This record gives sequence, C-alpha cells and structure tokens, in this order.
Amino acid sequence: MRYVNHIAAAALVALAAGAAEAQDKKTLAIVVKGLDNPFFEQINLGCQDWAKNNPDSEYECLYTGPASSADEAGQVQLVDDLIAKGVAAIAISPSNAAAMANRLKEIAPKMPVMTVDADLSEGDRALRSAYLGTDNYLMGVKMAEQATRLKPKGGTVCLQLGNVAADNINARAAGFRDTIAGTKGIDRLTGQSGWSEIEGCPVFTNDQIDLANQQMADVFTSKPDLDAFILIGGWAQFAPQAYAQVTDQVMDRLKSNDLIIVAGDTLPPQVQAFNEGRSHAQVGQRPFEMGQRSPDVMIQLIKGEKVEDTIYTGLDVCTREEPGFCAPK
Repeated sequence: MRYVNHIAAAALVALAAGAAEAQDKKTLAIVVKGLDNPFFEQINLGCQDWAKNNPDSEYECLYTGPASSADEAGQVQLVDDLIAKGVAAIAISPSNAAAMANRLKEIAPKMPVMTVDADLSEGDRALRSAYLGTDNYLMGVKMAEQATRLKPKGGTVCLQLGNVAADNINARAAGFRDTIAGTKGIDRLTGQSGWSEIEGCPVFTNDQIDLANQQMADVFTSKPDLDAFILIGGWAQFAPQAYAQVTDQVMDRLKSNDLIIVAGDTLPPQVQAFNEGRSHAQVGQRPFEMGQRSPDVMIQLIKGEKVEDTIYTGLDVCTREEPGFCAPK
C-alpha cells in the first residue's frame, strides 16, 4: 500500500510539473473575426494540430476572437487586451481593417504582429510583419472565371459581401469586377462584357449567417430573372438547412443553369450543398493550413528570421465538370 501511495504521489508531482510547464509556455495568439463562423473553426483546428505536433515547444497556440463576427469593437478590444497581457506574438484577421490599424498605431506593440486570413488595408501594412492566407484578389478572379464560363454572354448579377470594411472581402469583389470588365478599378458592373449589377446589390451580410440567407431569399423573390448570384464569402451556406430552403425556391433554374451560383469556400456543409446541385462552382480557401502555419511564422518573427511579407495558402476550385476537392468521398 505504501508503494502504491508513493506511485500516486509521484504521479501527482508529475502532473503538477506538467501543468506548471504548460503555464510557463509563451503564447502565440490567433485572433479571428468571430467564434460564430465555422470557417474560423477550421483555423482553430489547424492551431490545435500545430500544438499536437509540437508538444515540447516553449510556445502554445491560443485561438480566440469575439463571440460574434459582427463585433468589430470587441475584436479590437480583445487584441488590445492580449497585447497588454504580453503575448509573445499575435496573428489577427481584422474585421474592420481601418479600426484595427488605428488601434495598432496607438498601441505600437513591441511583439511581432502578423495578419492571417484578412489583411490590413494597403496603406497600413507596415504595421504588421507578414500576411498569411488567401490571395483574395485572385479568389475574386477565379469566381469571375467561373461566372463567365457558365454565362459567356453575361447577365444580371448580385454580389453578396460581408463586412463593408473587410479588406479580404473587398479584394475579392475587386478581383471579380476587374476580371469581368477586363480593366482594373471597376466599382460596379454596368454592362461590361454583358454583365450588370442589379439595383440593391451588392448586399452586405456583416458576417451574419441568418442575414445572408434572408438576403438571398429576398433577391430571388424580387428579381426572378436574375442570372447570377455570387457569394463572395460562404456565409449563407454555413447554415445548411436555411440555405437548402432558400435554394429550393430556385432549384429548377439552378438545374438548367438559367440561374447560376458561385460561392467562396469549401467547408463540409458547402461541399454538401454543391453536391446537391445548390451551387455551380465553389472557390475554396485553406483555413486549416492558415491555423497550422501561423504559429511557425510567429516563431520565425520572434527569432528575427526573414519571413516573406505575403505567404499565400492556395485555392481549390470545384465545378460540376471537375469537382476535384469537392468530389464525394
């Protein structure tokens, strides 16, 4: 019995030592736009995978963000708190690029700051050391290529965007419009290559999934002859049941390609929707890779190693002819 007690005591000491070691780890923080968006949960899984593969690292990967993706002020405050706490480095996906940049200017943090998934506006990028994520302009280009492939003569189109001040979403919209028009700097499609944005669009979801589906339903009802709906981000598809109900009302038009839907991202519920014929093309990012690689980039920055200013994680394009990544497993 005494021998067993010694073993138990030793085990408790080891556990306590392990806990103390975990507490002593330096924090690499990843701050996303909101914990209510399943896209960012993939970044979390990547962060966890890094931790699992680096158990002996002196660093820990912390994934966090405001409860709601619409809480721009909450995200800025969270970043403020983490910097004040003294994390080793921080990777931010800014909801409001201007607001985040203004706060970073005020704080002037001493630890490395990078962006992930979404970047700061071009004029503020000196405030961060690196960007890791999608080439968002190229993502918009890929969406436009699919739209023109499916509708070579053009047509009426509605773009669904997220937050008005999100740099990544605005870059995708620019890539889409510029590619359609064949020239850069197009604010709105007004007949270029046969494409025109309808009145009332673009619509802005403010990253709210329920609002995204309501907007789609409203547009389909008010514009029954619409030729194309472009989900610049995947918001509506993140709620499979609601998205199915919205697209049920136009399934005949979707099947005949009379109405086409091109959407961003390839999360599991989106792949399911695609395979059910509820979209014609998906242009997917790689959020798991963003979460998995961010800690290593932050460690490189901490060590003062050379890091590329922009690190792209690639895109996956799924079409009905070539489903690729979205093919049923």
